[in-house]
Amino acid sequence: MQPITIVCKHFKELSTIELYEIMKLRIEVFSVEQNCPYQDADGKDLECWHLMIYNSNKTLIAYSRIVPIGVSYTNYTSIGRVVTSLSVRMQGIGKLLMEKSIEQTKQLFPDIPLKISAQAYLRKFYTELGFKATGEEYIEDHIPHIGMVYSN
Repeated sequence: MQPITIVCKHFKELSTIELYEIMKLRIEVFSVEQNCPYQDADGKDLECWHLMIYNSNKTLIAYSRIVPIGVSYTNYTSIGRVVTSLSVRMQGIGKLLMEKSIEQTKQLFPDIPLKISAQAYLRKFYTELGFKATGEEYIEDHIPHIGMVYSN
């Protein structure tokens, strides 16, 4: 794996360039690649921490949003907008992104349970990271999802 840099900042700490890179990657993957038109700028970013992984060229290659309790779920923290650049898929960056996101969430919010809304086709990936499915699949932004709670 190439050398990488991992940065986590609250929204208020992001530079305009970092925010631009985050939105660019999210649009590339969620809107263009997955052909899923939805309101990405949902107002939650302002309350969240943003975990970014950069390659050695200082290009943003992976990102997640760490969501405080009460923003997405009443009694849970969350990790959302989990995204990796197409250029680094199948290289372990997605797993590293989630491991670091879980670790950062637990540091920021110790003793608060963690819940995600996972794209259903990634259930096995999240299960291997310690999440357990809760409830039935549902459609979110025209894509099947499932609620999952971290159990480690």
